[in-house]
Amino acid sequence: MRRTVRILFGILTGAVVFCMAVWASLAVYYSDLPGEGLRMSLAVGLSVATLLAFVLLPRRGRALVGFLVAWGLLVAWWSTIQPSNARDWQEDVAVLPYATVEGDRVTLHNIRNFTYRSETDFDAHYYDKTVDLGQLSSVDLVTVYWMGDAIAHVMMSFAFGEDDHVIFSIEARKEKSEGYSSVKGFFKQYELTYVVGDERDLIRLRTDYRNPREDVYLYVTRIPPENRRRLFMEYVAAINGLKDKAEFYNTLTTNCTTNVVRHFRAFGGIVRYNWRILLSGYAPEYAYEIGGLDTSLPFQELRKRSYINPIALSVGDDPMFSRKIREGLPRPAPARP
Repeated sequence: MRRTVRILFGILTGAVVFCMAVWASLAVYYSDLPGEGLRMSLAVGLSVATLLAFVLLPRRGRALVGFLVAWGLLVAWWSTIQPSNARDWQEDVAVLPYATVEGDRVTLHNIRNFTYRSETDFDAHYYDKTVDLGQLSSVDLVTVYWMGDAIAHVMMSFAFGEDDHVIFSIEARKEKSEGYSSVKGFFKQYELTYVVGDERDLIRLRTDYRNPREDVYLYVTRIPPENRRRLFMEYVAAINGLKDKAEFYNTLTTNCTTNVVRHFRAFGGIVRYNWRILLSGYAPEYAYEIGGLDTSLPFQELRKRSYINPIALSVGDDPMFSRKIREGLPRPAPARP
């Protein structure tokens, strides 16, 4: 029995050490140390040293202690890598939004509304707009798919009356030399940004100009009026906070879906962390199950009717874009306050 326990403990310890060593090597490789060759050499050297220590040293306990000390020192160094707002950003995320609040009136600055000829060829435009929280009439969940049903980009759109909408997109803020990688997103490679946009930009970019085009679904939520206001102000606090102090994006913990959940939870919302939050493509189904969407229809029927690509393509840059893409959408019964 003792021998079995020792074997199982050894296997478990080995698995944990392996995962820690992989993380450490990738953290070094994706760090801010100068030169890819240096980072690669250090990452490989760290992996080889860990392997040799456990294979060659006669006392595994000492090897484990030494590894834990080295790993702790690496984590301490890793924690010194800080985010910044002063980098050579890609143009689509170069300008940070922010807001000024005077009672119920909130002025959003730097709302993005690009004019696109293609995904990478556009004219950059921004504008400011003042909204009245007393006119906040609905909140919509927008999900964007490009690689199957499991993964989606999640955006939230706030309506002030029938024709005035502001959409928030939580994204990785990339530099001009960077492309997006989910793996790199674990290792402080991107800052976090909230794009505050006109729907003719953030939705049409995905339905009209991405290559290949992405599938966009728009769900009208059942968020009670007071919670709409609280959620909107959570987003306002977030954009003002990021303007004052940069944060890192993280593929798993700080992304377009987990941050939406965090904003809901900040004011006591019923949204909880769930495997369908990690697999963000299933977030609408989760919202449906907790009563956040129209439940008078089966979910698959609701999803089918919430697909807006055809209407978005036909409407184009119409000033009434937001109203027209919502024509015929299922609308849930109002939630109780």
